Amino acid sequence: MKTNKLLLIIALVMGGTIMAQERYIYVSDAGGFNVEPWQVLRYNEDGSNPQVFIDNQFFVDNGVGWPQDILFLEDEGTVLISCLVGGRITKHDASNGAYLEDFATVAGGPTRMKFGADGYIYVLQWSNSDNKVLRYHRDGTFIDEFTSVGVPQSIGLDWDTDGNLYVSSYGGGTVRMFDPEGVDMGLFIDTELGGPTNIHFNEAGEMLVLDWSHANVERFDAGGNHIAEFITGVNQVEGIAVHPDNGNLLFGVGALGRVDQFLADGTFVETTITEGSGGLMQPNAVVFYGGNFGIEDAKKEQAILVLPSLGTEFRWVNKTEFTFEEAHIMNLSGALVDTINLNQQTTWNASNRSNGIYFVVAEDEKGNTFTQKIVVKNQ
Repeated sequence: MKTNKLLLIIALVMGGTIMAQERYIYVSDAGGFNVEPWQVLRYNEDGSNPQVFIDNQFFVDNGVGWPQDILFLEDEGTVLISCLVGGRITKHDASNGAYLEDFATVAGGPTRMKFGADGYIYVLQWSNSDNKVLRYHRDGTFIDEFTSVGVPQSIGLDWDTDGNLYVSSYGGGTVRMFDPEGVDMGLFIDTELGGPTNIHFNEAGEMLVLDWSHANVERFDAGGNHIAEFITGVNQVEGIAVHPDNGNLLFGVGALGRVDQFLADGTFVETTITEGSGGLMQPNAVVFYGGNFGIEDAKKEQAILVLPSLGTEFRWVNKTEFTFEEAHIMNLSGALVDTINLNQQTTWNASNRSNGIYFVVAEDEKGNTFTQKIVVKNQ
């Protein structure tokens, strides 16, 4: 029965139910930080055609502001915006930015938001007192304080391939490590940083740390040892996005009100969003959305099934609350590329596959079907 259902999903995809959407770059504009104006902007993929997605009037009228992160709930067509002023996460229509409802109220002031491997939403808090990492269900129901200790002025988070969580402290100039259960493992980085914002693990397992105060991006190895300055001359750098097609890195350059693009090795490519385009003052989050292909007419849940989501070696994420026996890999045309027996194989190697978008599809023992979009990128 399980196999038949998955094959039905594959058949639906192959039958022409993959629907492409135009891709955009979304940027949250911190404006005057704790004072208006604030906005969320949308640009074409090449940085052209700036549009106001959520305007300043919304923030003023609703008593929120200083927008931080942008998180799309792809399966329901909505997007979350974390607002440091007002301490709330608001939910909007992903197609036009219209306000729908509040997702959550966060005592310590929400900054970054990300989906974890468990499918829950992890939220950081800026406060010096309320600052543990919080977890929420997709409907906004609070789950718990995930971490055992807090991180003051936390503003960057990412996971390594072992499921350990890392959180940066802007005011502390540090990055703290937690194990997969949220237990504090101590400081991972406590040198070289002035005011870290976003953190990001690259394909080599190295951590890139955006240093707002030092105007650079620093590179550290898997043990937290400093390697070198990765990028320099990016004053007030905040916000990072990985280009879904080529793996290039886009960074917000706050002091210049623009977004620059670099190769994965740190080589400058271009200024993708020019200075002040659309009235951009202070980029905070930079996010790609769209051009993602939804499997329509089939019940599915978006989830993180493998890590990383870009590269050639994809490692299955163990979900303790689900049981998966096998996974199916489909290409963009909906054709079945591979089937993974998860009792025998815990990784999928795509080094012999063409670069591009693929889907991982799996079904748990309860009959729930889960999908994840991944990008194969061979060096």
